[in-house]
Amino acid sequence: MIALYRPGDSLLHRLPAAWKLLGLLVGALTLTLLPRTVWTAAVAFAAVGALFVVGGIGVRAWVRQLWTLKWIVLLLGGTQAIFLGWELAAANTVRVAAVVMLAALVTFTTPAEETIGVLQRVLGPLRRFGVDPWRVAFTVQLTIAVIPVVSAMAARIREAQIARGVRLGPRAIVVLLVMALRHADDMADALTARGIA
Repeated sequence: MIALYRPGDSLLHRLPAAWKLLGLLVGALTLTLLPRTVWTAAVAFAAVGALFVVGGIGVRAWVRQLWTLKWIVLLLGGTQAIFLGWELAAANTVRVAAVVMLAALVTFTTPAEETIGVLQRVLGPLRRFGVDPWRVAFTVQLTIAVIPVVSAMAARIREAQIARGVRLGPRAIVVLLVMALRHADDMADALTARGIA
């Protein structure tokens, strides 16, 4: 399991985890409801980049995060361009990338235990229906943390295909699925060994 938190003293680091998670939710909803144009998507993406600077993470980390998404962005944008046209495909792809980058920023500036604590409090009332708030909160945090891992896997697959002169096809998706399942299995073993799962 990869810990993405980067200690710091920025405004975002000092902001309570609850406010950051609320901001992530509002940001994702706003990006969903905004008009689907290239310009609104570009402004939203630039705003996320500015938040990386405000959070003390820096432009370099922003670029690295974007680089890990490159093949997912190309695959998502390419498939949508075929059916929706390039403008709508670009707008949708940039908005998805912005939400993923925003989630990454939250993990960079928020310790996992704080995120889990907030989600536990929010989900507390569901305990009467048999829901374990800690398990749900832990699963959400784990899901957020795994997004960059899957992106890095996709990047490795694409780089291997380029090195072999192979075109991107259905096999890449199958290989990515196998790698993701293997990673999930390794994580399950690690959690079981620690008595968490």
